[in-house]
Amino acid sequence: MDDKNRITDDFITNLKSDEVFVFGSNLAGAHGGGAAAAAHMFFGAVWGQGVGMQGQSYAIPTMQGGVETIAPYVDEFIEYAKNHPDKRFLVTEIGCGIAGFTPDEIAPLFKAAVTINNITLPSRFWEVLER
Repeated sequence: MDDKNRITDDFITNLKSDEVFVFGSNLAGAHGGGAAAAAHMFFGAVWGQGVGMQGQSYAIPTMQGGVETIAPYVDEFIEYAKNHPDKRFLVTEIGCGIAGFTPDEIAPLFKAAVTINNITLPSRFWEVLER
């Protein structure tokens, strides 16, 4: 990938006013660990809300089954990002922590995001998508 500005930092500790922290969640919105806990503590994720925009964060459920159950939520997110070009969406390695998936499994779900300039992806997702 040529545009290094579209790589999500490995550790996000603060956001600019137009940035959104995109994290993996569970459908119950119990943001108790990993990036979900950070989203809840620092970026406005709402306890009990497991999907979508909340505060300065966006939840994509990853704990409800296989990759095929995550795909519709990723598609919904990409559509949301397309419709909000004034925001910059910083996608974390959703599903690759507590949920137990690998970048090889999750990154292909973001293929449509490659051409969306306001979505950044983790470097390990880019590596998979560029193969």
